[in-house]
Parts: sequence; structure tokens; C-alpha cells
Amino acid sequence: MISTILVDDEKLASDELAYLLKEYPDIDVIASASNGLEAVRLIEEMEPELVFLDVQMPGLDGMGVIRSLRQRNVPLPRFILATAYDQYAVEAFHLEAMDYILKPVERERLQETIERARNAIQERDKRAEAATPAPGSPRSVPQRTKLLVKSANRNFIVDAQDVIYVTIDDGLITVVTTSLEGQSNYRTIEELQSNLDAETFWRVHRSYLVNINRIKEVIPWFKSSYQLKMEDKRQTEIPVSRVQTKRLRSLLKL
Repeated sequence: MISTILVDDEKLASDELAYLLKEYPDIDVIASASNGLEAVRLIEEMEPELVFLDVQMPGLDGMGVIRSLRQRNVPLPRFILATAYDQYAVEAFHLEAMDYILKPVERERLQETIERARNAIQERDKRAEAATPAPGSPRSVPQRTKLLVKSANRNFIVDAQDVIYVTIDDGLITVVTTSLEGQSNYRTIEELQSNLDAETFWRVHRSYLVNINRIKEVIPWFKSSYQLKMEDKRQTEIPVSRVQTKRLRSLLKL
């Protein structure tokens, strides 16, 4: 299934596209937005694989949506831009949109762009799988078994296996362990993750890194997604991105 969001300020146009997309069982329309600001929020929260994006909208237009997501360092989905005019084609491809379709959308043209989206997403998944190190493969960065966590103006050394999850908010990395909660001196989650055991610590969402041995419960969520209830005192519920849902199903045989 290809998780998809529709963005158009004209409800009739959005409804018509949703109707046409029902012909494609693998296109899962998980949400729709009626303006650019709502689109940025939904894409950031739901991490879709594909977005049909109207170019001309009041306030933040389609091009502005892509620029805003880039400024926020949000992982970009595949964009298919839609408009009644072809004058935006050059800028669309400059922003690396995957395709560009004219309104009203024709069935034949939509079929072409869906096929292109399928191929692009399959190729991306293959590259991601190839880039994932196999268990037991040599690592370029030594694994750390101890981490420094700053809490209450003190520097604590904690065992990596006692880390329940790590999260980042506004550039600040918080580490939650079995005994305390504090800040890490790493600059990014990617940097921290690269120093930990890849078979134990899993980036389930762009804002969360979890210890798979500290997952207490897997909670079914809306639109075939999941949340993970962790073993910390608050029993924090962490969203699993749609990209990582496939790995979750494989890992836990869901």
C-alpha cells in the first residue's frame, strides 16, 4: 500500500481525484488538506509516501509547501503537482516533483503517473534495504555500551541497554532510561543511533529512536498504522511512521 495525501483548496477537485484513485487498490488515501499550512502539518505528522499537491492555493501555495517542508528537514514524500495551468512545470521539476498533471485529470494520464510513483517507491525501498547492514556485518563506528545523560545539573553514565527511547524536539535530544530522564550531548538522533547497536535501537519515526527490547505493547492505530507503548514510568506511546510500519509487521509477525 502507498500512503497518500491529497491537497487541494477546491473540494470538488479533491473529491474527483479521490474517486479516480479508487481504481488503484494499492493507493491508500490517508488524509486530505484544503490549504498549504494544513498540508505541511499532515505531511509532517503522517509521513505519507505520495502527495498529490495543488499548485495554486491561497496563502501557502504548493511550491511553498515543498519549501517549508525542506526548511523543517522533514523527509519528503513523492510529489505529484496538479494545476489547471502548465506554466509551473519548470519550477515543479526544479523542486524535484516526481510528476506534473493538468486539471481536469484524465484517467490515462493518471494511470501513467501512478505507475511512475509505484516504480519510484519500489526503487527507493530496494535502496533502503540494500543500505541496511546485515546482522553481524562490520561497522565503521564502534558501538557504545555507555552513554552520558545530563539531568538535574549532573552528568550520569548509563548503560545503553537501559535506554528505553530517545526523542528530539526543537533540536534538543532527550534520553529516557529505566532510572532517569535527561539530555544527550549528541547533536542529532542520526549521530546517536550510529553509535548504538543497530539490531537493538530502531528509528521508528523521524523524532523517535526506540529500544526494541523495551517495547511493552503494540497498539493498532488509524489507517493501518501503529503506536508503541514503552516500558517507561509514563508508558509513553510512540508513533510508528508509515515507512517503518512494514518493518514492524515483519519484526513482530503482525
